[in-house]
Amino acid sequence: MIRIGPRSAFGQTVLLIGSLLLLTQVVSYLIVALYVIKPSYEQIMHLIANQVRLVLDDRTPGNRQLSNDLKLRLLDNTGIELYLEPMAEKAGLNDASPYDLLSDQMSDELGGHAEVRIEQGLNYIVWVNPPQAPELWLRVPMKQLEESDFSPLPMYLTVIGVLSVLGGWLFARQLNRPLKALQRAALKVARGDIPEPLSESGTQDVVEVTRAFNRMADGIRQLESDRNLLMAGVSHDLRTPLTRIRLSSEMMSDQDTWLREGIVQDIDDMNAIIDQFIDYIRHHKDEAPEYGQLSDLVAEVVQAEEVRDIDISLYSEPKIPDIPLRRISIKRVITNLIENAIRHGEPPVELKVGSDAQRKIVWLEVVDHGKGIPENQLESVFEPFTQGDHARGTEGSGLGLAIIRRVIQAHGGDVTLSNGMQHGLVARIELPLD
Repeated sequence: MIRIGPRSAFGQTVLLIGSLLLLTQVVSYLIVALYVIKPSYEQIMHLIANQVRLVLDDRTPGNRQLSNDLKLRLLDNTGIELYLEPMAEKAGLNDASPYDLLSDQMSDELGGHAEVRIEQGLNYIVWVNPPQAPELWLRVPMKQLEESDFSPLPMYLTVIGVLSVLGGWLFARQLNRPLKALQRAALKVARGDIPEPLSESGTQDVVEVTRAFNRMADGIRQLESDRNLLMAGVSHDLRTPLTRIRLSSEMMSDQDTWLREGIVQDIDDMNAIIDQFIDYIRHHKDEAPEYGQLSDLVAEVVQAEEVRDIDISLYSEPKIPDIPLRRISIKRVITNLIENAIRHGEPPVELKVGSDAQRKIVWLEVVDHGKGIPENQLESVFEPFTQGDHARGTEGSGLGLAIIRRVIQAHGGDVTLSNGMQHGLVARIELPLD
C-alpha cells in the first residue's frame, strides 16, 4: 500500500494546519464574494443602468443620430460617451473584456439583452450595449475605481494564507523540536552512548516523555557503570590466580614440559577471553572519532598480516571519501574479521573497499573461501556467546562478531554476513559518510 501523506509528526501537523487554513480561506472567500463583492457589483450595475436609462430617454432623437450638443452635455455632466459600434471599436471597445455575470445583471436592470465589457487601464472603463439601442455603446468611466480596488480580497486572502501557513509551520516546528532531540538521544542510546539529560521543554505530554527518557538514560548509565565495575573486579580476581598458575607451571620439571606448555596455552586463552569481555563492554568509548580514509586503515592491517605469510589481497576504489572513524576500534574490527576468515574459512582472504555515493556510505567486504555458514545462522552468530559451531568450529568465547557489530553500530553503520555465490563467507561493513 502506497502512503501519500507525510509520515513524520511534523509533516502531519503542518499538513493538518495548512488544510484547515486553506478550508477557512475558501469559506471566507465565498462569504465575502457572496455578501460583499456581489452586492457591490449589483449596486454599480444598478447605478450604471439608471444612467443608461437617463441618457436613452424620449429626448434622444428617434433616428439615434447624436448631436454634438448632446455629446458635450453628457460628457460634461456624467462623463458618459455614446458611440456607434464602429467608432466604439476605435475608442477601445476591442480592448475591453466581456463579463457574462455583469451582462446578466445589466439585462435584468434594462429589461432586455445587454452586454457589458470592462476595459482595464489607468482607470476602469465600463462599456454597455443597451437593449434600447443595440447599435450604440455607452462608455462609462469609473474614475473613482482604481485597479487595486478590484483585487483587495484575493490579495488579502493570499497574504493571510501565507502568514497563516508560515505561522503553522513555525508552530509545528517548535512543537516537534523536543521530539527531534528525543529521537537523536534515543539513537545515541541505541549505539551505546548515553547522552546528557535532555531539556524538559514543550507541551506537558512531551515534557513527561522527556522526563521518563532522562530517567531511563540514568538507569542505563548506572547499570552500565555497575556492569563495568563488576567486569573489572572479575577480571582482576581471575588474572591473579592465573598468574600464580603460570608461575607454578614454570617450576615444573622438564619431564612435564608437555603439561607445562598446555597449561600456559590455556592461561593465554583465558586471558584472551577476559580481554574480549572487556572489549565488549568498553568497545569504542575511550576513543574520539577522527575523519580519515577507511582504505588506509585496511591497508595498514593487511600489511601487518602479510608478515605472517598469509594469502591475503586488497582491492580498493581509487577515491574513497573521508569518514569519521575511531581508528583503533576500526583496526580491531578489520583484524578480527581477517582472523575469523583465516581461522574458520580457507585462504585466500580478499578485502574490498569502496563507496556508494547514492546511498552515502563507505563499505568493506572480507571474503574467505571456506564452507560458509548455514543460512539460518547468519544472523544469530552476532549474538553474544553464540558460535556458528556446526560450520566454522567452536573456538573462542563467541564475542568476536558481537564486538564487531557493536563497534560498527557505534559508528552509525551496520555489518552483515552472507554466503558467497560459489563458496566462502562474505562479511560486509557499511559506514555512513557523515
